[in-house]
Amino acid sequence: MTSREDHLVELVDDAGQARGDTTVAAAHQPPGQLHRAFSVLLIDPDGQVLLQRRAAVKTRFPLRWANSCCGHPRPGESLTEAANRRLKEELGTGPVELTEVGVYVYYAEDPTSGRVEFEYDHVLRGEFLPAAPLRPDPDEVAELRWADPAALEAELDRDPRSYAPWLGGVVNRLLRPSGASSGAPGSTMTPSGSSADDAAERSGGR
Repeated sequence: MTSREDHLVELVDDAGQARGDTTVAAAHQPPGQLHRAFSVLLIDPDGQVLLQRRAAVKTRFPLRWANSCCGHPRPGESLTEAANRRLKEELGTGPVELTEVGVYVYYAEDPTSGRVEFEYDHVLRGEFLPAAPLRPDPDEVAELRWADPAALEAELDRDPRSYAPWLGGVVNRLLRPSGASSGAPGSTMTPSGSSADDAAERSGGR
């Protein structure tokens, strides 16, 4: 079994078009290489979002609160397949139906490890059923909690260092959807993957 740092990710240009691949480890070495990623937010029937606190062994931004699940599609793998694979690996749940609510392009440096995130991040919403099991992998997840997304947005402004640097943009896309795979806001993703919206943004400086 190879380390996840050895897995391949898809490199993309600023428009989200594929331009090759590299390993997870190489993509996150300074100055970083822009690559495709996804961030899943699971929503319960009351509108609460599931947050995970990243495990201490994570190579980037450990012990910070983040969205329900993150990951990278492998070259040729659809976002739907990749996201449901990671939901199972990280949280022991799924599969769920996913809707793309926008794309968030960001750059962030981990002050502890020196590694960087430079990601073309597809933000995916999934409906969580209360009876669904949650069996988080302790090597991935330190703890879980539910949060109101509007209150979370305010908390991110008050205490940003407790949260992963991409979470603000992900929550923004959830609250203010900007497009999805078919080009129509709120459309459901198909297994073939998706295209990006035009409202990508970059934060953290580069």
